[in-house]
Amino acid sequence: MLDATDSRLLALLQANAMLTAQDLGEALNLSPSQAARRRQRLEAEGYVTGYAARLDPARVGLTVQAFVQVQFSRHDPEPARSFASLIATLPEVISAWTLTGEADYLLRVWCADLPGLNRLIHDRLLPHPAVARVQSQIVMDQLKADAPLPI
Repeated sequence: MLDATDSRLLALLQANAMLTAQDLGEALNLSPSQAARRRQRLEAEGYVTGYAARLDPARVGLTVQAFVQVQFSRHDPEPARSFASLIATLPEVISAWTLTGEADYLLRVWCADLPGLNRLIHDRLLPHPAVARVQSQIVMDQLKADAPLPI
């Protein structure tokens, strides 16, 4: 169970994962060693699953963000495993979800340009034997950046 201090610590880490034990201790009114122990416990218990830097897509040459819905022609376990293995190998796919409803999968992708998105869809996704239909929506503007979890 999380207490109020744990929740505050997690919120601070979501805002800035580079905070030191000293920084966390000051913000939480704890000693640095107490803050470090809490952080280590939350990591060990799986509340914190990792740390990563957020990059500016345009600065690294990515100009097209899209959501790609994939509908399967059949829903046998092996084709689903095969498709999951395929998307795991595609660096353009930065997130993937299985869904209820008409689409079976929703992929969030970043590509350098529209021809890159076209190649991803036509050369990698559509040839998969289980894929019946692919529909993409190109992101025009992102109104809210990926936000921390509401804890």
